[in-house]
Formats: sequence, C-alpha cells, structure tokens
Amino acid sequence: MPETLVADSKEDLQNLIGELDLSDLQRRSLQTRWLDQVLWMESRVNRSQTMYYVLRLTTIIGGVIVPALVSLRLGGGTGATVGWVVFVISLLVAISAAVEGLFRFGERWRHYRRTSELLKSEGWQFFQLSGPFYDRYNSHAEAYRTFAARVEDISRLEVEAYITSVAREKQEKGDEKPGEAGSEG
Repeated sequence: MPETLVADSKEDLQNLIGELDLSDLQRRSLQTRWLDQVLWMESRVNRSQTMYYVLRLTTIIGGVIVPALVSLRLGGGTGATVGWVVFVISLLVAISAAVEGLFRFGERWRHYRRTSELLKSEGWQFFQLSGPFYDRYNSHAEAYRTFAARVEDISRLEVEAYITSVAREKQEKGDEKPGEAGSEG
C-alpha cells in the first residue's frame, strides 16, 4: 500500500475499532497489537514486492540487452564504448540476481502477503461477528478473547515460519547439519 493509503486505512480502522462495544483496554490492545501488526505487514509486503520487481526486472532486461549489444560487433571507438556498457550491464545483472538470491524478496513478499491477509481476514470476521469462530457471539466484547488468541496464533505461526525458513537457508548453505536447527548445546 502506498503511504497515503496506509494512513487512510489506519484512520478508517481506528474509527471502526472506536465504534466496537469493547472496553478501553480491549480497544487499545486491538489497535496496538492487531492493527499495528497488519500495517507493519503491509509495509513489508510493499517493500519486498518493490525490491523483488526492481531486481528481477534489472536481471531480465539486462539479460536481454547484453547479448543484443554483444551481437552488434561494432569496431573502433564505438566498440570499446559498447564493451564497457556490456560490462556495466552484466555487472548490474549479476549483482541484482545475487541480491535477490540472498534476500529472497519474492519469498518474503509472498510470506508477508499471506500473513497480512490472514490477519485482515481475522479482523473482518471479528468486526462482523461472522465466520466459524465469531458467529456464536452476540457482542465484540464476548468475542474479544477468541479474537486475541487467534491473532496471537497467526503471529506465532508467522514467526515459526520465518525461523524455519532461516534454518532451511542455513542448512541449504551447509552451515548446519540436518536436525540441528535451533538446538542448544
């Protein structure tokens, strides 16, 4: 989400939260835990998506341009200039591919998007008192404990998925033997 959209969404959601039949503590907790988590995830989604597209486009476009320039076979001073251009573009392609491979912005983008959508879906079901976990409640105050527990479950699963991903990366790079992820000792 662009920054203005995030600010608008935050204000709209804060207003919506303000209208729920919740205690002040529950309302503040909803804003500081759920809403802040959703907004943080959305910012990560946007940053990761942007980086992924910039790096991938650099790799793809540069990968197409280099062979085209090499095939021109220009001589003289122009050939030397083209050689340097090819060198610089090749370097950019290699760097962008390496950075994407290291930081895995595409995987991060999808991970953050999934978690963000889970949190938002949970919030909308809570606001509407609908879905399998909230339709049995008559008020938001009654449903709040279930909502808080479910948000914490989503957050815990997100952290576990991230830690598993980091452990998998270490194992793939040979930094650790199978079964040693997170072991103490």
